[in-house]
Amino acid sequence: MYNRKQLFLGSGQESLFFWGARQTGKSTLLKTLFPDALWFDLLISREYKRLSAKPDILRETILANLNRQPVIIDEIQRIPDLLNEVHWLISNHGVRFILSGSSARKILRSGVNLLGGRALRYELYPLVSAEIPDFDLMRAINNGLLPRHYDAANPQRMISAYIGNYLRDEIVAEARLRDAGTFARFLEAAALTNGEMVNYTNIASDCGVSATTVKEYFQIMEDTLVGRYLPSFQKRPKRRVVAAPKFYLFDVGIANNLLNRGRIEQGTELFGKAFEHFIYQEIYAHSRYSENEYPVYYWRTASQLEIDFVLGDHEVAIEVKATEQASERHLRGLKAFIEEYAVKKAILISNDPLPRLVGNIFILPWKVFLERLWAGEII
Repeated sequence: MYNRKQLFLGSGQESLFFWGARQTGKSTLLKTLFPDALWFDLLISREYKRLSAKPDILRETILANLNRQPVIIDEIQRIPDLLNEVHWLISNHGVRFILSGSSARKILRSGVNLLGGRALRYELYPLVSAEIPDFDLMRAINNGLLPRHYDAANPQRMISAYIGNYLRDEIVAEARLRDAGTFARFLEAAALTNGEMVNYTNIASDCGVSATTVKEYFQIMEDTLVGRYLPSFQKRPKRRVVAAPKFYLFDVGIANNLLNRGRIEQGTELFGKAFEHFIYQEIYAHSRYSENEYPVYYWRTASQLEIDFVLGDHEVAIEVKATEQASERHLRGLKAFIEEYAVKKAILISNDPLPRLVGNIFILPWKVFLERLWAGEII
C-alpha cells in the first residue's frame, strides 16, 4: 500500500471530478480515503446496463441512503447523462459526489451537464518517489511508475498489454477513430519525440496523414490523460525564444516500451533521456498536488540555450543532467536564464554524490532534490 500525495487539498466538502489514466490507483485511493462511501462502479456490466437504461435509479438509490456520503461514481464518462441526476442531488440535497474516471473527453465533447462549476477538478498521476518506501530509481526508470508495473519483477508483458488494450484499443474506440493502425503508428512517432519540441509536419509525414490529424491525435492523448504539453516560457524575453511546446507521455515506462529501449543502464544516453522524463513526472505531480498549484514550463532560445524546467513565474530554474560530476559546461543554460530573469533558486539536478554551490547555482543529487521538493523547500 502506498501513501499517496493526492489528498484533495482545499476541497472541503465540495463535490469533485477525479481524473487519472488507467491503473494510476484512483479506485484504491478512494476506497482507502472513503471506506464508507456509497459506490457505483460503471465498469461492472450489470451496474452499467442498469443505470444507462434508467438513470433515475441513481437518484432513487441515493435518496434512500443519504447517510452514506460521499457518493462515488467510478468511470463516470461511461454514462454522461448521470450528471443531470448528480446536479439535481447536489442542488436539492447537498449530496457530495466524487466522480472518477480515466478520461474527461467524452463528457467534455458530448455537451452534457458539467455541474455548473459545482465540482472541483483533481487528478491522480503515476507514483512519485515520496510515496514509495525504499524508492529504487532504476526500477522506476525501467518499469515506470504505474503501481502494478513498478511492483512487478518483469513488467514488460504488462506494459505491452496496457499499450495494446488501453492506449491503442480503448482510446481509439472512445475517440471514434476510423483508422486504428494510423493511430498506432502515431503513438510510436509521438514516443520518438517524447520530451522534445513537437513538429506536427514531421510526425504527419512519418504517419502518412495530415498535420491537422496529428494535432487531433495529440489532443486525444491530452484529453485521455496519457500525455501532456510542456509550454515554452516566453515572458518578456530579451533573447528570441522558441515558442513550440514539448510533449511528454504520462509515464516513463510507457515511453520506454513504445521506443523498444530494452533494459536501461545508468551512464547511457537512454538513461539520460529517461532520467529527465522521470524528474518531469515528479515536478509535474508536485505542482498539481500542492495547495499553491504552480505552472511548469521549459525555456529555449533560438541560439540553442536551454533549461529543462521553469517553475512558477520564473521563481525556480532547473536543468537536469545524468552526469555523476556536473561541470561548468552543464551550467550554461541556467546562467543565461539567470541573466535574463530574477530567480529565487537555480538548480542543476544530477547524479553527483553530494550537494554543491557554484556561484548562485545549486548542484543537487536527484535524491536530495526530490526530498526537498516534496518537503516544500523548492517552491
